[in-house]
Amino acid sequence: MIADDLTRRAAALKAEGEQFVVATVVRAQRPTSVRAGDAALVLGDGTIEGFVGGTCAEQSVRLHALRALETGEGLLLRILPGDGEAPADEGAVTVTNPCLSGGALEVFLDPVPAPPRVLVVGETPIARALARLGGELDLDVVDGACEPREGDLALVVAAHGRAELGALRGALEVGLPYVGLVASRRRGAAVADELRAAGVAEERVAALDTPAGLDLGARTPGEIALSILARIVAVRRAGADHGIECRVVGHMDQQVDTRRAEGAVATAVDPVCGMTVAVTDDTPRVEHGGRLVHFCCEGCAATFAPDPARFVGVG
Repeated sequence: MIADDLTRRAAALKAEGEQFVVATVVRAQRPTSVRAGDAALVLGDGTIEGFVGGTCAEQSVRLHALRALETGEGLLLRILPGDGEAPADEGAVTVTNPCLSGGALEVFLDPVPAPPRVLVVGETPIARALARLGGELDLDVVDGACEPREGDLALVVAAHGRAELGALRGALEVGLPYVGLVASRRRGAAVADELRAAGVAEERVAALDTPAGLDLGARTPGEIALSILARIVAVRRAGADHGIECRVVGHMDQQVDTRRAEGAVATAVDPVCGMTVAVTDDTPRVEHGGRLVHFCCEGCAATFAPDPARFVGVG
């Protein structure tokens, strides 16, 4: 059972809008040092608060917890000693860990993503309906007077012509995934022309959705808000799938997955034990050939440092 201090910490993180994963040991086989019920929080930067196993087990927990934050889906992580291929099941991942001294672990990873922020400008019935319905969709709907920032999901202006140009310009220039203006087609086109005249690049202006929302034939404030939120949900979910690029680091066969989406998990392969680890500020590393090589633990780093050529083909 999660300890009281972790429960309080999780509540504080949620109140602050921070994303995290609750990692709970559901099965532990001897001679592992953890017990069923031990738990930890894995923060968005990979920091682990609590205890769910030794250093090498923590690397697997960190990696798959960060991936669970990406997908937003819970995951059962099985960590087995040894190396080689491991079976995969729906809703579960099995990894083999050559660094484990023995035993096996099963850890359930429950992601608690930060609700994406949606800025709404206006004191109109449509704006109020957006705030009311947005909460049901796990969206953090806030006053559009806030400065738009990278990481925000959307800005919607429903102000009937009041204070709209500056808000739209700021959101378009930041590059929010969705920017909508509640207006007729004629007035929307006029506002777009004003944005161009104000120096907003054409490709940014083209991203403005006006009239905002899906064409549902909506008439009431609630129906219009629903059509806008449907568009925002579509944009949000379309952005959940990102491609992966792989590049070779230095002289080694160590590969880092660099995802194009901000905040996606970068990974590296430990050249000593072959384990895949998440690359965070706390990941052990050694500089070699002008590049950083990452490891699952300080032990592997210490093994690599005196004789890198033993583990990689140089030249």
